[in-house]
Amino acid sequence: MSERNYRKERVGVVVSDKMDKSVVVKVERQLMHPIYGRTVKKQKRYVAHDEKNDCHVGDTVKIIETRPLSKTKRWRIGEVIERAK
Repeated sequence: MSERNYRKERVGVVVSDKMDKSVVVKVERQLMHPIYGRTVKKQKRYVAHDEKNDCHVGDTVKIIETRPLSKTKRWRIGEVIERAK
């Protein structure tokens, strides 16, 4: 491995950018229901650090796990994959 340890990455959509240098990212994933076998959508919201206030609502972004930056922030914006239309 490299000098830096493996870090988790997630892809999601920005749902709130009202804070300074922070955004809320909604990550959706699909999994099979253990009993019924049907595909179920699960979603989770992460607070991510956005140093340049570059992201806006609707942008698709990649977030990367990082050290705790505040009470709720443990992720940072890796890159903006797609801008909102």
